Amino acid sequence: MDEKWQKSFPVSWDQFQRDARALAWRLNGAGPFQAIVAVTRGGLVPAAVVARELGIRVIETVCVASYDYEKQGEIQVLKEIGAAVAGAKGGEGVLIVDDLVDTGATAKVVREMLPKAHFATVYAKPAGRPLVDTFVTEVSQDTWIYL
Repeated sequence: MDEKWQKSFPVSWDQFQRDARALAWRLNGAGPFQAIVAVTRGGLVPAAVVARELGIRVIETVCVASYDYEKQGEIQVLKEIGAAVAGAKGGEGVLIVDDLVDTGATAKVVREMLPKAHFATVYAKPAGRPLVDTFVTEVSQDTWIYL
């Protein structure tokens, strides 16, 4: 493991579900949202939980790759947001959900696609935190989150 990742934050599936539900509770008054965009792969599970808790039925994905095992690399958009959601007034009424924001590189790319969307993550690190509107838990930048 890279020396810069000296701390670890293991998260069980039970804890991840509880944290995703906590995210939904925080988002309850932030809407209304007509659609959710899950940032795959990490955002799929929390997006499903949030969608169920908030009664949102339209779920879209955007596939962005930035990690190769444990090293962050070049951002690649593997799948764009579908036109029905992407064309919605710059993202107005759209909720973007991801598991975490780290450096903010992925969040920046997705936020540029939907600048008026509400961006929510379960976990946030300081470098990426300014790019999200709502999150549940902040961890230090040098912590590796194991989901």
